Amino acid sequence: MGTKRIPVVLVAGFLGAGKTTLLNHLLANRQGVRIGVVVNDFGSVNVDALAVAGQVDTMVSLGNGCLCCAVDASGLDAMLARLAEAEAGIDVIVVEASGIAEPRDLIRLMIASENPGIRYGGLVEVVDAAEFERARARHPELADHLRVADLVVLNKADRVDADALAEVSATVEELAPRIPVLTTAHGRVNPELFFDPEPRDRAGQLSFDDLRAMDAHDHGDHSEHLHAAYQSVTFTGEDPLAPRKFIEFLERRPAGIYRIKGHLDFGPNGTRSRFGLHTVGSFVQFDRSAWPSDRPRRTEIVLIGSGMDTHTVHAALADCRAEDPGTVDERGMLHVLRYLEESA
Repeated sequence: MGTKRIPVVLVAGFLGAGKTTLLNHLLANRQGVRIGVVVNDFGSVNVDALAVAGQVDTMVSLGNGCLCCAVDASGLDAMLARLAEAEAGIDVIVVEASGIAEPRDLIRLMIASENPGIRYGGLVEVVDAAEFERARARHPELADHLRVADLVVLNKADRVDADALAEVSATVEELAPRIPVLTTAHGRVNPELFFDPEPRDRAGQLSFDDLRAMDAHDHGDHSEHLHAAYQSVTFTGEDPLAPRKFIEFLERRPAGIYRIKGHLDFGPNGTRSRFGLHTVGSFVQFDRSAWPSDRPRRTEIVLIGSGMDTHTVHAALADCRAEDPGTVDERGMLHVLRYLEESA
């Protein structure tokens, strides 16, 4: 197995959309996960209650274990390398893009990275629900930004009434069909959409309900309120999945699913048929190195979302089971390999 690669999640959005608020929320609710942060901006940026001067190519080690770096886009790859090699042992890197950054260029930078210690983890576009139409008028390119996103966070929903929010949401979905849209306020996005907030200290997948219970115990009513809008579906099974059916499920997944993670078994062909799965919104990635060496052959995945029809989702996954568990669909596996990122 190769070395685990650190996922890099890009957070983009125009000035004032709430990117820093979302980032601060992730930092405050990371629960032991070490987060590397690249701030692609100039000026004074408040991260986790500490002001980080916007100096190019500066790395600051914060007392809470997070690393914050201020860089321009041209130095992104070098800075990611420094974070990936940091002694602190970063689990995930979040890039907060400048309010005038071009998301498509950031994606190209990530894909072009030659650093074997990192992998692209998806683009999250933050949108201000209250200023959406005015932002579209000033920046017609907003529609293109939405289309290249893997997840759209419709922020500041508390600043508009229900009718206006529904209209903005419908417009976003029209501009970027099939891109999941998460509605929230004050950047309160469940950290588990980006990373696993609790290091695994037991065999098996930590369920969303376990996480929710821990959050309520550790943080009180605030965390209970935070997770109240989310649902999860846990799907496990000893029978292998049919690769074509499962890829069709991913590409045409039911509405409301924001994150899928876990381990998949596509047949009896040893480790060649076993993969880790990571999705953020529409971004999909299979990874061989994510399969633990001591894990038996089985499928275990968790789907997180809001407004899901959980029975429909579970039934659709059950339909993905292979009809002949003893045979590997080699042609069908080609559909899986399209989303495979090999570890170095």
